[in-house]
Parts: sequence; C-alpha cells; structure tokens
Amino acid sequence: MTAPRIVGRYVLHQAIASGGMATVHLGRLASTGGFSRTVAIKKLHPHVARDPEFVAMFLDEARIVARIQHPNVVPTLDVVSTDGELFIVMDHVLGESLSRLIRAANARRERIPVPIAAAIACGLLHGLHAAHEATSEAGEPLGVVHRDVSPQNVLVGVDGVTRVLDFGIAKAVGRSQSTRDGQIKGKISYMPPEQVRNTGVDRRTDVYAASVVLWELLSQQRFLSGDSDIELALRVLEHVPEPPSRHARGVPPELDAIVMRGLSKKQAERFATAREMAIAIEDSVALASPRRVGEWVESLADEVLKRRGQAVIEVESGSRQLSRESLADAPVEPSPPEETTEVSHPATRFGTSVDRSPWAPRRSRLALVLGAAGLLGLSALFWLARSTTAGSGEAAARAPVESSAVPPPPPLPPAPSAPATASEVAPTPAASSASPPPKKPRPAVAPPSCADPYVKDARGVLHVKPGCL
Repeated sequence: MTAPRIVGRYVLHQAIASGGMATVHLGRLASTGGFSRTVAIKKLHPHVARDPEFVAMFLDEARIVARIQHPNVVPTLDVVSTDGELFIVMDHVLGESLSRLIRAANARRERIPVPIAAAIACGLLHGLHAAHEATSEAGEPLGVVHRDVSPQNVLVGVDGVTRVLDFGIAKAVGRSQSTRDGQIKGKISYMPPEQVRNTGVDRRTDVYAASVVLWELLSQQRFLSGDSDIELALRVLEHVPEPPSRHARGVPPELDAIVMRGLSKKQAERFATAREMAIAIEDSVALASPRRVGEWVESLADEVLKRRGQAVIEVESGSRQLSRESLADAPVEPSPPEETTEVSHPATRFGTSVDRSPWAPRRSRLALVLGAAGLLGLSALFWLARSTTAGSGEAAARAPVESSAVPPPPPLPPAPSAPATASEVAPTPAASSASPPPKKPRPAVAPPSCADPYVKDARGVLHVKPGCL
C-alpha cells in the first residue's frame, strides 16, 4: 500500500477501484479543528487531466452536479485541482457497483429476485429524476442529463439504497480527447438512437438507459453486444428488443410492458419522466425492502465488503496520527489575529486541554474584562474604606463641639501684644521664650494645661484654648 498523500484538505489513501478514466481512492477529510470524514476520491488519469478543454467543462459540470440533492445520488463534495492533477471528492458509500453484483450472481448461477431488481431500478429512476429537476440558485432549470447511465455507474449500498454515480462526467467525456480517439468502450449499448445519431438528448434519453439496466437485471444478460463501437451503434439503431420474460422466469407481464415502453426507439413513446416510470414499477410489483436489498448485496460481495470495511477502519484509526504529523504541509486558511492570540491559562500548566473552539477567544476576552473590573472594584472599596476611616477620625475630633447644642462661637480677636496672664495660660519656659511677633501672632504650642482644653469667656461660652485644637 502506498504512503498517504496530502491533497488540499484531504489525505489520499489506497486505491479501491480503477477504470479507464480514473482511479478511486479512500480519502479522509483532514481538519485542524479535529473534524474528519471518510470520503471517496477519484483521481483522474493524467491523459484526461491534461486536456484543458476537458478540465474546463468538467469543472463547470461539477458545479452543476452540486445542485443535485437526493438520497439516490452520490453527491460530488469537492473538486481539487493541484499540480496538474484533478481530483473529485465524493461521499464514501459501503457497497458494490451493480455491474459487479450482476456478474457475481451469474457466477453463482443465482437468479436475481424480481422484487430486488425492481427496487434497484426504482432507486435509479428516482435519482435520475432528481437530477433532471435540478435548478440553479436563481430557480432556473439546469437541464441535466446523465448520458452515461449503466450498471457501472449504479452503486447499491449495504443499506439497501441505490445511488447514481458520475453525474456530469458523461457530458464532459463526450468532448474529451479520449472519446475522439474511440478509447471509451462499453457504453454505446445503453444509448438510445437519438444519442447515437447526436440529434438531441433530454431526460427521456436517461429513461431509455435505465430501461436497459432493468432489462439486464431481470434477464441477467447483456442487452446488446458487438465487436466494435460501430457495430454496437448499428445494433442500437436496428435492434428490436424482446421482453425480459423471454429470458427469465417469474417476470410479470406488467413489468414486461413497462420495460418495453422504456425501450421504445421513439422518445415520445417512452415515459415522459423517470419518476413516472418508477411509479409505474411500484404500482405493478411488490418492491423488496432496503433491508432485504442490503442483505442481498452482502451475500454477493461479502469478502470484498469486508476488505473495504477493514481498509476504512485502518484509514480512520490512523488518520489522527497522520493529521498531527502531516497537516503542517497542507494549506490552512489563516484565522483572524484576535482568535489566534495565545493567552496563558492555568489549565495548560496542569496538562488540561483548553477549549480552542471559535467561541474560546471571546470567553477569554470576557474573562479579562471581568477580572479588570473586579480589580477596579476592589481598589474602589479599599479607597472608600480608607476615606471612611479618615472621615470617622475627623468626626470624632469634632464631636464635642459639633454635638454641643451651643451655637458656634464668634471668631477670636487678635492676640494681644502683651504676654498672656497667668489666669489664662500657665507660663512655661518654652512658651515665654517663643512669643509670637506683634503683627503676626503664631499659635502657641499646646501647654500641659491642655488636659482641660476648654475655657469660658465673659458670656459663659466655652471655647477651645489656643494651641489645644
């Protein structure tokens, strides 16, 4: 098995199928966000990918196919063009192509039950109808016609669901160099006369091809065969088909009539839509349940499905380690700067993973804002507490005066130039030596008599002694 390879956002693993135009690989969507998905990646062969005309038309067709949304259609998820190579990314479905299932049944000499054949055909027709009804973003019909309906392009899953493959490829193939050189074989036997003559195709062209597929399911024989494309083209124009009941027992007449109407050489005589033919089949035959169809697929392709399932397990189990080692080389869309800023988080120091989802940076910024607001709040509370304590001290100092019912005293007159008498202030050596100047009296230093700081004036009003405040 070749080493995995990074292709854009995908990891290309081992090949699981190969054809004339492409090789199908198991792939894995590699996402740096931890999301992963198993896909099927079709790598076009170099001689096809190097044709500029083919690549341009194919990319246009791929955009159209993206508009088809239906359970019976394998969707095209992505198209990757890199280094001159073209890759088509599709859903991975565990199942087998209808052509291999028919060959497996023939190898075992087992008859395909009519209810299973009818159920597979109805799924194919419903998928084709969804493609025919596809519209653009503006709601305009796209006019999609598969043009290459065959058992090789029908996948039946173990879930019992029929899915149509390769929409858009057939139209592009018709203009590729390979087609002009006549290298694409085995498809003309499913073409109606108008497609061979190139006189214009529409949805009834796919109805004819689906009828050929149902005919081969019921009869388990090739509808047309020839030694060359020219011989096959002539047989398409001249061949008169027989009812499938001629080659297989148990086909009811109602189903015979439906198949023969779908195989009409005139477009106007066929079913107008693929859905109309599917409804006709559903009304005439009891269809097998998806469970029964899935069991039939597993019974015929058990070994192949087990190998593919094991390959998927190996791809998925190894994708995590591979993504860690190899995704550094894959192109990654840069994130906005604010979402890639590293923020130290306590959890990172203890081996705990930190949420790096798109919502994580917003939560980090919110935490920083809340933390800053908390610090400002604590600072404000501390400042308020200090202001309250200081204010309480000043209030306590003023309490004796402010709590008194006596009105505030008038301003004191200027101090006399003569020294204070003994009845007012007890003289001390320091006080007498530091008497204030006559014009600018300075408050005296609080003497020891400030133990009784109050004095009455002539009116009997209490005053605080100078220097005792």
